[in-house]
Amino acid sequence: MEMLRVDIITIFPGYFREAFDFGIIRRARAAALVNIQAHDLRAWTVDKHHVVDDRPFGGGDGMVLKPEPIFAAVQSITGANRRESIAPGKRVVLLSPQGRRFTQALAAEFATCEQLVLICGRYEGVDERVADALVTDEISIGDYVLSGGEAAALVVIDATIRLLPGALGSETSATNESFSDGLLDCPQYTRPPEFEGMRTPEVLMTGNHAEIARWRREAATEKTRRNRPDLLQ
Repeated sequence: MEMLRVDIITIFPGYFREAFDFGIIRRARAAALVNIQAHDLRAWTVDKHHVVDDRPFGGGDGMVLKPEPIFAAVQSITGANRRESIAPGKRVVLLSPQGRRFTQALAAEFATCEQLVLICGRYEGVDERVADALVTDEISIGDYVLSGGEAAALVVIDATIRLLPGALGSETSATNESFSDGLLDCPQYTRPPEFEGMRTPEVLMTGNHAEIARWRREAATEKTRRNRPDLLQ
């Protein structure tokens, strides 16, 4: 598999200065599984003040990110300035509260890409022509509003990189996690076997792998029913 290239378009590139120097992402970078670059959107402005936002038409609070620098940035980074001309294997993602929900399945899709471009929204949002004509995906990480797309970009990058072949220590780690099979992960226990009167389930200490697998499946189903019943529907 070729190295995944991740390009972040943001007005705060310094936000990411040390974010990728830890844990799995650091190891993936060191192993040449991924190359991550944060780009300053202001580099694609043409006025002397490097203006990237303006008042919304129709009135209202706040400012809106202008389309011109975003289109220019994506063209510079991908070679395309329209959705239909973006090459296969490349995804251009707008991070916004209006997008479809980011899921483990979508992270797995992104992990197969050659290039992932993440556009970080700010202020009152991004000119709608970016969503209409430029991006391949408009993504939200949850039903809440953030100050900008930078935090969401970190979530998408982390979830995606850990699914790259070789990023995790065990090849089965990603397949045994929450959402990989439609359920939450099963409860996990470690030493000591008893803590303040709370005991580890005996089956986990029997060494009977078939019984352990059966218990984990049942426990995962019960935890999903309790915490995320919507997944069972």
